[in-house]
Amino acid sequence: MMKRDEVRSSIAFVKRKFPQKEESTVVGHFVLRSIYRLYFHPLSKFPGPKSAAVSHVPEVLATWKGRQHKRVALLHERYGNVVRIAPDEVSFVDADAWKDIYGHGSKGALGGMPHKPWQRHSNTNGATSLIIAQDVDHTRMRRLFNPAFSERALKQQEPLFMKYVNLLAEKLHEGIEKDPNHKFDMLKMYNFTTFDVMGDLTFGEPLQMLSNAKYDPWVTAIFAATKTGTRLSLMIHYPLVEKAFKALVPQSIMARKRHEHHKFAKERVTKRLEKGREHDGVDIWDLVLNKSEEKGLSRPEMDNNAGLFMIAGTETTATLVSGLTAMLLDHPRAMKELTTEIRGAFETPEDMTIERCATLPYLNACIKEALRLYPPVATGRPRVSPPEGSTVCGHYVPPGWIVSAPHLAMYTSASNFKDPFSFIPERWLGDARFASDKRHALQPFHVGPRDCLGKK
Repeated sequence: MMKRDEVRSSIAFVKRKFPQKEESTVVGHFVLRSIYRLYFHPLSKFPGPKSAAVSHVPEVLATWKGRQHKRVALLHERYGNVVRIAPDEVSFVDADAWKDIYGHGSKGALGGMPHKPWQRHSNTNGATSLIIAQDVDHTRMRRLFNPAFSERALKQQEPLFMKYVNLLAEKLHEGIEKDPNHKFDMLKMYNFTTFDVMGDLTFGEPLQMLSNAKYDPWVTAIFAATKTGTRLSLMIHYPLVEKAFKALVPQSIMARKRHEHHKFAKERVTKRLEKGREHDGVDIWDLVLNKSEEKGLSRPEMDNNAGLFMIAGTETTATLVSGLTAMLLDHPRAMKELTTEIRGAFETPEDMTIERCATLPYLNACIKEALRLYPPVATGRPRVSPPEGSTVCGHYVPPGWIVSAPHLAMYTSASNFKDPFSFIPERWLGDARFASDKRHALQPFHVGPRDCLGKK
């Protein structure tokens, strides 16, 4: 590390080299800022590549290409359990980071440390939702929705789940009967199923994607909005670029996909509310409407959370099951073991209840291993160190800087799991070879007051 007098000498050199010229001032600014971020910044004590310490460019490029989760995992593999992955962010893959950053006992907000500032932005209609709500609103809404995602509700909703699972199986059988060599795009088939389930569960009617064998316009809008929104959010690191972009591109164009998604959600909520509580089956609103009048769930909040459920409860599940399917196909021994367990446990498809499936050890081990190697949410959820600073896994983080625990990097770290990149369900079944595994490192549904509402 450079000494202070060497840094002063470097700064003096820059001033001499680039005297009173506009372009020189810009160059000098970046040189001086880089020196500060490398050697004097509050996060300079944390290991990591110099490029990540001085600029957001590596992070931006990786996110744009959809590779940020892999980039962070590689950095941890090279630098260890604690890495500075951006000028203002430190990443942790120590298994105890979950409770230190996000848990009930962590310092800061009710749900662990406060959100990263840009994550607090409101939705299209100006109201909030579970993901971005401040603690008071989050607690209120969480209490309203908890009954709809309880064990009791799950049992009541089982016929709805089975309806679409059976329809999926029926469509697969039809394709094979017509052509024994027929090839299915299982990612699409799983997406059709999960979106139909969530459409029925959230609004009392499916999107008919399995029946029609194609994506509903709303789902197409959701996928487009997610990708576009992620890329546009990168401009937060470059205020001048963001300002110029907004000046050149009308807001109506920038937010078109988000508005389209919100419009679909609002229309569906309106139709569902018009049906009232006298409704066949048990969907989310059957279990929420009574309480919403008492606790004050506003109509805009209903719209926002309905849109949220259509994202959080669909593509994530389809992603996981797609990953599990691929891994089982790549590991014939595991596939055979799982097939033997399932066919030995059930005589007919009707026997496959949620309750009985939950008792199958190898099936559950396969799901856990898929969650470890193919987590639907692969990156970390950024949090801000509170005003008094915070200690994460023994490392003091000064106030106001971002910390996170990334899922994929955590789950594929050799410090947490033996043979971390191998699909081995037996590690969850007491196999002595994996006695050193830190099982509590696997938290795909997160921890603390803001863990996944639908994890059951």
